[in-house]
Amino acid sequence: MSSHDAPPSRSRITTHVLDATTGRPAEGVAVALAARDGGDDGDGWRELDTAVTDADGRVSRIGPDDLPAGDYRLRFDTAAWFAARGTPTFYPEVVLTFHVADDGRHVHAPLLLSPFAYSTYRGS
Repeated sequence: MSSHDAPPSRSRITTHVLDATTGRPAEGVAVALAARDGGDDGDGWRELDTAVTDADGRVSRIGPDDLPAGDYRLRFDTAAWFAARGTPTFYPEVVLTFHVADDGRHVHAPLLLSPFAYSTYRGS
């Protein structure tokens, strides 16, 4: 396989989780990507893919590379991640819901996490 045939190094949607209490990447956080589909499943979301943050707290490959415009969400399993560290948390999960435009742009949704607070923004 030549270098121009190699798959892209990241998907259209990426995320990064930072543990705000230690200032270090949050390795091992389970993340699920879902798309709003308006289906009859009771909540209108269809899971597309799952991943786990790497040693740098990043997920660079989740979901298909080509996503149509629409609403998507990333669900972070913070309960399991904090429990593995013996840390109680107020937030058993963090769900970020966002809109992907039909412009082909990369969407980066970072999460700054602590046991009793979190914040996010649209990154680059």
